[in-house]
Amino acid sequence: MGAISILHTVFGIFGDATGLFLFLAPTITFKRIVNNKSTQQFSGIPYPMTLLNCLLSAWYGLPFISQNNTLVTVINGTGAVIESVYVLIFILYAPKKEKAKVLGLLTFVLAAFSTVALVSVFALHGKTRRYFCGFAAAIFSVIMYGSPLSIMTTVIRTKSVEFMPFFLSLFVFLCGTSWFVFGLLGNDPFVYVCNGFGSVLGALQLVLYAIYRKNKGQKDEKLPSENETALEMGFVKPTADQPPDNNGRSLFLVLGANSCNVFKNLCPCDLAVKFAIIKFGHFLLYHQLVMS
Repeated sequence: MGAISILHTVFGIFGDATGLFLFLAPTITFKRIVNNKSTQQFSGIPYPMTLLNCLLSAWYGLPFISQNNTLVTVINGTGAVIESVYVLIFILYAPKKEKAKVLGLLTFVLAAFSTVALVSVFALHGKTRRYFCGFAAAIFSVIMYGSPLSIMTTVIRTKSVEFMPFFLSLFVFLCGTSWFVFGLLGNDPFVYVCNGFGSVLGALQLVLYAIYRKNKGQKDEKLPSENETALEMGFVKPTADQPPDNNGRSLFLVLGANSCNVFKNLCPCDLAVKFAIIKFGHFLLYHQLVMS
């Protein structure tokens, strides 16, 4: 048991380190926003959604919700602070229409987290509280990990890895794998199921990079220059010159469209929807078996 406990801590620390890298990745985008004093074509939707994921995961890791998950709270608490800064910067420099959209989404995020927190404290106890908070955290973790799907589709379509940085893909894989092993060692399905999903997505990105690594840009495949940085995280809004890719929109947008009126104006994406439904079907079925 001593060795397992040590490994559990080691993988948790490694997961914290790789998770921090992922949370800091958009700083390039926000440096550009601050320098230009404009959000340009960058989308503000993913950051409040990631904030919600961090808040729910940090809440789930608290000792009175689940045991031996303090490191989960540490990294997601840190991520919540970082994402809050991103959201505030975006609101500061966004045009009125985009600012209203992000403020509305931020209100939804705070209301959703407050509801989960209050219900879990005052209405639920023991395992029921853990299951409730675990489901909420796991669902939004899957949404966060699913965001690179749009980039993967772009890579396949253009046969170029120009807009899928190797190290970002590597750390998605390392972060997902670290927390997957952490969850296995701690026998916590709410940690290892969603992070196993993230590990698989990271591995798929690395496979795509290996296939198309020699092609890092084609002269006949150009995206608007103002979108290049945002493409690193798959957070670009479609423009007139770049119509929406209906086969690869981010899961951030897909699942948000089904759960929040803020997303009503987003385009449908058949591939991502089918993928999300299958994954969540497996996820929910697994937990029905666990809790029965």
